Amino acid sequence: MQELSPDALSEQLRDDEKGPLVLDVRHEAEFEDWHVPGSVNVDVYDELTDDPDSAKPALSDLPDDAEIVTVCAAGVVSQTATEVLRELGYDAVTLADGMNGWSRVHRHAEVPVDLDGTLVQVARPGKGCLSHVLVSEGEAAVFDPSHYRGEYEAVLDEYDADPVGVFDTHAHADHVSGAAELADRYGVPYYLHPKDALAVDATPIEDGQIVAVGGLDVEVVHTPGHSEGSVSFDVDGAALLTGDTLFHESVGRVELGVEAGIEDADVEGNAATLYESLRRLLDRPDDAVVLPAHDPGSPEPPVTATLGEVKRRNADLDRDRESFVAALASDVPDHPPNFERVKRTNVGRESVPADELAELELGPNNCAAE
Repeated sequence: MQELSPDALSEQLRDDEKGPLVLDVRHEAEFEDWHVPGSVNVDVYDELTDDPDSAKPALSDLPDDAEIVTVCAAGVVSQTATEVLRELGYDAVTLADGMNGWSRVHRHAEVPVDLDGTLVQVARPGKGCLSHVLVSEGEAAVFDPSHYRGEYEAVLDEYDADPVGVFDTHAHADHVSGAAELADRYGVPYYLHPKDALAVDATPIEDGQIVAVGGLDVEVVHTPGHSEGSVSFDVDGAALLTGDTLFHESVGRVELGVEAGIEDADVEGNAATLYESLRRLLDRPDDAVVLPAHDPGSPEPPVTATLGEVKRRNADLDRDRESFVAALASDVPDHPPNFERVKRTNVGRESVPADELAELELGPNNCAAE
């Protein structure tokens, strides 16, 4: 079987001036919803499933000299595509586990920020997720980790740092948090606001609380709206970890907790609450680096912008209160896949077997308002 690992594809797309041609054979609607950046779509999924030879005409117009990596959801139908392409004389391999495998890829890089320490951003390009590791004086804190614990253990080993706490900005709706498991691995507190820790054994945090990490102070700023327990973290006045409250060009959506059945609030009320939370963040210094928990594209770390830049780029911040509430309450984009189960898992009301996590998370994050 001719396969390429997701990590190997990630490195080729990062480092090669002329990377492979990534050929996605899923249905067009699935491709448009979520795909490997730079890939092309030839919708021959049904043909490959029913009669592989019937896919040959559509696959015969690809560049003769291209190295082709085929992609589908789980790497099964794309393996058939690879076999057909090789029969046609193409140099083709299959992305192992397809988009499922792509979803597992993580990358990390240091954030350029004026701190007496190091801030590392861990990006998960297949999900558009961003998490962070703060290191100071041999101590570390991890923020918004995925459930792929080894990625964070590797960063902690690289910087020879001992964690003192693991934090979630909120109970996520697009991916299962690995924070509690990572905290348990190191025997340190898992910090989550009580409004989101509905049935989770977490150390509560509250507005204005300061948590020391080495020589740095991390201030908890309660910024509800996206969820009732959403918080942001102000790291020594130099960086703002804003979770899903404030993105560089958007803000967090306000209906997910309500529609998942875990919040008693109404959508309009959440939008009004988010508006007030954003005002609190906008009062921070303009040179503070804003580090959200998501990037809408396929993030290459570090993904950063100062608060002053965000104010200029983010049209949502220019709305008055009334138009802001009306826009967020009425314009509801597509939901993250399986968001109800993901939210219930992250607040402790559902347990998902480990072998089901990858499939549960498969798909785009869709946590930003459009």
